[in-house]
Amino acid sequence: MTTPVLHADPDHPVPRAWGWPVRGGGRAAHVETGARFAGTTSQVCGLFPFAVSSGADVHGVPVGRHMHTTEPVGLDPAGWLRAGLVSNTGVWVQGQPGIGKSSITKRMLVGLVGFGMRAIIPGDVKGEYTPLIHALGGAVWRLGRGLHALNPLDAGPLGPALQHATGTERARLTETLRARRLALLEALLTIVRRTAPTVTERRLLGVALDTATDAHHAPVIPHVLAALTAGDPPLRAIAASTDPAEYGRVTRELANTLGLLCDGAIRGIFDRPSTVTVDLDTPALSLDISALDGDDDDVVAAAMLCSWAWSAGFVDAAGTGTRPRNVVQVQDELWRALRVAPGLVEQSDRITRLGRHRGIVSFQVTHSLDDLEALPTEADRAKARGLAARNGVLLLGGMAETELDGLRRITSLTDGEAALITSWAAPPTWHAGRRHPGRGKYLIKSGQRMGLPVALTLTPTEQALYDTDTAFHPPTAP
Repeated sequence: MTTPVLHADPDHPVPRAWGWPVRGGGRAAHVETGARFAGTTSQVCGLFPFAVSSGADVHGVPVGRHMHTTEPVGLDPAGWLRAGLVSNTGVWVQGQPGIGKSSITKRMLVGLVGFGMRAIIPGDVKGEYTPLIHALGGAVWRLGRGLHALNPLDAGPLGPALQHATGTERARLTETLRARRLALLEALLTIVRRTAPTVTERRLLGVALDTATDAHHAPVIPHVLAALTAGDPPLRAIAASTDPAEYGRVTRELANTLGLLCDGAIRGIFDRPSTVTVDLDTPALSLDISALDGDDDDVVAAAMLCSWAWSAGFVDAAGTGTRPRNVVQVQDELWRALRVAPGLVEQSDRITRLGRHRGIVSFQVTHSLDDLEALPTEADRAKARGLAARNGVLLLGGMAETELDGLRRITSLTDGEAALITSWAAPPTWHAGRRHPGRGKYLIKSGQRMGLPVALTLTPTEQALYDTDTAFHPPTAP
C-alpha cells in the first residue's frame, strides 16, 4: 500500500500552530504557550543568531533592565566622562510628581557612595533624604529657628583645608572663600530687596567684608554691618565722602538691607555663628531645611543659597588632602530659590561654579521645565535653560505632551521616545488597584544617541527608605 503524500494548502504554506487538519498532518487539540527566556547575546546567539543588544552599558549603578531587551543597564556619570560618552557629569532628572524621580536619584546616590564617593544634600526642603542619609551612616543637620544655624560667612569645610594649606594652594583657597562669601552676600541682599546691589554697593560690601574678616576669625553678618557703619577711610573713599552725614546717606540703603538680614524674616538662622560641623570622612551629609518649608519663598531661597555655598566648600575640601574623594550632590526644588528675584540664577552659578572641577556628580531634580518660565526675567530664563542643557545625562520620567516642546529645546527626542514618555503619564482607565504605568520607568538620554528605556525595581529595603507617600498611608493600630 502506498503512503499518501501530504501537500500543504497553497494559501497556508506554513502549518498553523495546531498543525494541518488532514490525516498525518500532526493535528493537536491543544498547544501550550511558549516559555520566555532571557539571556545575553553570547548565550542565545546559538538559538537565534540575529539577536542584537541595545548597546547599554552594564557597568555603573544598576538602574534597571532595558524595557525592550531586558538587559541590565548601569549608569555611572563619572565613568561615562572618562570613557568620552559625556562632556560633564551633571544629571537632569525630570518627570511628573509620583513617578519615582526621587527613587532613581536615591538609587544612584546609594550606588555612588558604594563606589567611594561622598554624598551631600544641600538644602533638603522636604526632609525626604534624612532616613537615607542616616541609613548610610551619615550626618543630618536641621536648620531653622531654635535649631542649628549656618553662618554664610563661615569657612565651613574649607576651614581645616585652609589651615593646612601652604603657598599658592593657600592663596587659591583664600581667594575662593572670599569670592564665595561675597557672592553669597550679594545674593542675600538681592533676595531681601528684590534687586541686585549697585556697583558702588558691591565695592563697599567687599571692603566691609575684608575688614570684618581681618578682625574676626569667623565673621558673621553683624560684623560686616558694623564695619560698614564705622566707615574706615577705604570705605569713605569708595563712597566719595569724608563727611559722616553724607557717608551715612550714601550707605544707608546697603546698611538697612544688611540690617534686615539680622532683624528681618531670617533672623536667628544666618546671622550667628555656625553650629554645623563636618567630618570629611563621613559618607553622607544633609542640610535639612524642612523646618522652613512653610515660610515665605525668600526665607527658603536664603536657606537654599547658604546651603549651596556651604556644600561648594564641602566639595572643595573633599578634593584636597592626601585622600581626595569625589562628591555626589542632589539639588531638588532649586527653582524655588531662583525665582525669588532677578539675577539669582547668575548669583547661584557664581556660588557653586568654583567646585565643578573638583570632581562632582550633580543631580538637578524638577517636575517641569515650566519652572524655568517662572523666573523673573528673560535673561534669567535663558541662563536657566543653559544650565539644564549643559547636563551630560537626562533621566526622563512620564510627563504630559505639553512638556515635550520645552524638553526638545535641551535634547532631541524621536517620535517613539516621545510616545513612550507620554504613555507613562497617566493610567489608561479609571479602574483602581492597578500600578501607575509610569512608576519606576525612565528614559536615559545623552547627546544625540537613542535613549535607553529602563524599568527600575526596588528592593524591600529601598521601598521603605525611598517612600515619599508616608503622609497618605493609613494609620497603624495602637
